[in-house]
Amino acid sequence: MTTSAPDPPPTDAEIRFRRVYEQTYADLLRFVQRRVHPSQAEDVVAETFLVAWRRLDDLPTELDDTRAWLFGTARHTLLNEHRAQGRRAALGVRIAEAAYQSPALAGVDPELVGLRVDLAQAWRRLTPEAQECLALAAWDGLTAPQAAAVLRISPVAFRLRLSRARRALRRYLDLSAPSPSPRTALTEGSTS
Repeated sequence: MTTSAPDPPPTDAEIRFRRVYEQTYADLLRFVQRRVHPSQAEDVVAETFLVAWRRLDDLPTELDDTRAWLFGTARHTLLNEHRAQGRRAALGVRIAEAAYQSPALAGVDPELVGLRVDLAQAWRRLTPEAQECLALAAWDGLTAPQAAAVLRISPVAFRLRLSRARRALRRYLDLSAPSPSPRTALTEGSTS
């Protein structure tokens, strides 16, 4: 009867990588799922963690900074994949489409559904760069320096892009809001 030797204890690098993986996997998967078809998301995440393993010494020590580094690596992986497949580099994020088409919305306030539809329409009008800035700040919860690291730009440049993106979103939301009919305006303005 043969006995196999016990596995050697994990190295410090393996322990660190496992910790990073456990603490960031869910956030990274959500980040990627918003940018690619769900069937491709886990492959991109796996590729990102492969890069992280190979460049473990380059990973920041703070968890939030590590998360931003991984988001940047995932984004870079996605861009490379899009170029390799000959597709247009578009990182549109779908926000409300699934929500307002869901059967679970039966009985939900129609105004809320209308607001989501307006937001989805305004979102589609934004440039991919504006969508990315808003997504990094609002959905991924990154600070300006962290989001700037993801995009590989300066924090000042990120803040400027974010400001422009917010202004454009507000403008597109104002355009999609229904204007009151003359009859409604007269009725609301009259004091009988």
